[in-house]
Amino acid sequence: MKKLQTLLFLFCALVGLHTFAQLAPSNSLTMYVGTYTEGGNSKGIYTYSFDQQQGTSALRGSTAAANPSFIALAPNGKHLYAVSEYNDGRQGAYSFEVNQDKLLTQPIFQPTQAGADPCHIIADSKYAITANYTGGDISVFLLDAVGKLQTEIQYIAFEGRTPERVAHIHCMIPTPDEKYVLATDLGNDRIYRFRYNQEAPQGAEVLTDQQVVYQVSDGQGPRHLTFSKDGRFAYLINELGGECVVLSYHKGKMKEVQRLMADEGQGGGSADIHISPDGRFLYTSHRLKKDGISIFAIDPKRGTLKKVGYQLTGIHPRNFAITPNGKYVLVACRDDNKIQVFQRNATTGTLTDTSQSISVDKPTCIIFTEIIDN
Repeated sequence: MKKLQTLLFLFCALVGLHTFAQLAPSNSLTMYVGTYTEGGNSKGIYTYSFDQQQGTSALRGSTAAANPSFIALAPNGKHLYAVSEYNDGRQGAYSFEVNQDKLLTQPIFQPTQAGADPCHIIADSKYAITANYTGGDISVFLLDAVGKLQTEIQYIAFEGRTPERVAHIHCMIPTPDEKYVLATDLGNDRIYRFRYNQEAPQGAEVLTDQQVVYQVSDGQGPRHLTFSKDGRFAYLINELGGECVVLSYHKGKMKEVQRLMADEGQGGGSADIHISPDGRFLYTSHRLKKDGISIFAIDPKRGTLKKVGYQLTGIHPRNFAITPNGKYVLVACRDDNKIQVFQRNATTGTLTDTSQSISVDKPTCIIFTEIIDN
């Protein structure tokens, strides 16, 4: 009887360990890196494993693509989308299937009809949308039932609001309520709002009811946007003026709450913006002078910012990403041909270089997949 009890205890213990192993999060992430392939040695998009507890990485593969400077995953993680940033007729977008090993296969390329230098892409289960910088326009691509990229079905061009202005659309972002899509226009100092008709019948426009939802101060050059975890506030980084703007958001309307300087070097090259997973800190990247990351504490009630630090980085920190557990900030230093790995202090928000940089030619965009099994 005692022997039977011992066997039952061991069996239950093994079942418990197996269940815990299934429920406990893995520390191994899949990381995709977009790059510039022109003027360097990059092959396209690189796939790494990244340990979000140790801050270590390992290259798993590369996938050929031309100037995939910005990349995005489908919500279900089964496809990856990338721009092909050119302005000479080669511009367009890619879709790749993500296989069971998290590697990219089955590339499909679709050209933009007119949009030059696509520099940002978003996607859901039905459409992929690119912001085309030099073209000053937006391209909407249809996706098939499994997520493969189909032809461009809508094209929206913008004019300068004065004869001296030239439109430069820099990013697209859906609103938290999923009713609208916002677009930043660096050339016209505007944020546009479009109603997003995800269930639009065949042949109908997907983005409609274009409005200027926020007029940015002249010369600031709005670049990228991100929303707070509760969706009540949007945070804008202005590339040329270096300011960070806090905007309240409610039912498609935006109102300025705060403006403060983020770029300490006044280089006119502010780039990316992200909020830590715990929602407590906001980070912005800055290039051309005093390259680095500005660090802000977020007031959880008012959404306002207080600057708490500035971390120097490698040359040209075009893009950065924060690991899902919030422990590391990875910075794509394009002109240093590396991704710097910083450890993040969860209490103060400050960053410390781990000296575990990842060598990759002209990195421009970093994204993580869902946690995968070891």
